[in-house]
Amino acid sequence: MGRWLVAFLGMALAAYGQRQMSVPDLVTFIKSSIQLHNEDRAVAATVRRLKLTNRLDAGTVEDLQGLGAGPQTLAALRDLITTTASLPAAAPIAPPAPPPAIPAPSPEELKKILAEITERALDYTKSLPNFICAQVTTRSFDPSGTDSWHQEDKIQEQLSYVDGKEDYKVVLVNNLPVVNMKHEQLGGITSSGEFGTMLYQIFNPQTETQFDWERWATLRGKRMYVFSFRVAQPNSDYSIYHQPSGRTIVAGYHGLIYADAVTKQIMRIKMDCDGLEAFPINQVSLTLDYAPMKISEQTFVLPMAAEVRSREGRTLGKNVMQFSLYRKFGADATITFDTPDPIPEDQLKEQPAAQGPGKR
Repeated sequence: MGRWLVAFLGMALAAYGQRQMSVPDLVTFIKSSIQLHNEDRAVAATVRRLKLTNRLDAGTVEDLQGLGAGPQTLAALRDLITTTASLPAAAPIAPPAPPPAIPAPSPEELKKILAEITERALDYTKSLPNFICAQVTTRSFDPSGTDSWHQEDKIQEQLSYVDGKEDYKVVLVNNLPVVNMKHEQLGGITSSGEFGTMLYQIFNPQTETQFDWERWATLRGKRMYVFSFRVAQPNSDYSIYHQPSGRTIVAGYHGLIYADAVTKQIMRIKMDCDGLEAFPINQVSLTLDYAPMKISEQTFVLPMAAEVRSREGRTLGKNVMQFSLYRKFGADATITFDTPDPIPEDQLKEQPAAQGPGKR
């Protein structure tokens, strides 16, 4: 059987070498040979017999090298760069056609979907056990306003969630132990309320949030409903405190919510504050990501990461928060702090909707 396979591959390679070929066809042939683990010497011999109809450029050869083309094949391809230099360039390869658009749910379906999402959001904190976890916050600033970030500090806190209330205990600042420091004493940009407060404020009927269908999306491999939302300032409870001036403002806000198409649970909130033009802090935005986490062998949807950005004049501020080491709360429960591994970029990046609604 092995000899027949070798003979078949030999005939296939010979067939390639007996006709003219465009550069896109050559690229397809080389990629196929790499995937089939064809012998480098045989592939190179075929390439040397080819008559290309287009000019082969060095960038294409470099791409094939990156895919795993062998040294003899690469030498043959580089010879083709020289011998085809006077030929016209190959037509650009057309990008793959985008997947067909998924139709938006009907108005009746949207009403039902939003009602289920609202119910899950308002019941969210009732479903949570008492627990502790680690919150690591890296605070950075940029005085130039050009996204040239400088790390200011790294704060590690033990966060206790008991009977629906959050309590923060600062443990380390820049890896140095601290004693009796409260979350509010950290200065700079701080945030709290990630464990349900934002959800409740957005979906509380008294807030009169305006929701509109936005799009389908994929987040962490799961299909998401994406709705835009807007909370008017008179109905908002979102306060921003500017420590140097002692001023506080209650801001309206708008953004996007991402809800799992199967469970109807919120998995991401993105929001921007409104009406800060006359306040010392001119811009505030928040992105909060939830993910399944285990506590005592039970799985709960809990905060995984958050990012708060702000602008005061030209100066930009950024807090990147990561939540980990979830444990069941107990009177003597503690956490041994280690710097958590960075969350992979693909876990935080939205993907386009490429499957039917509800597919996993």
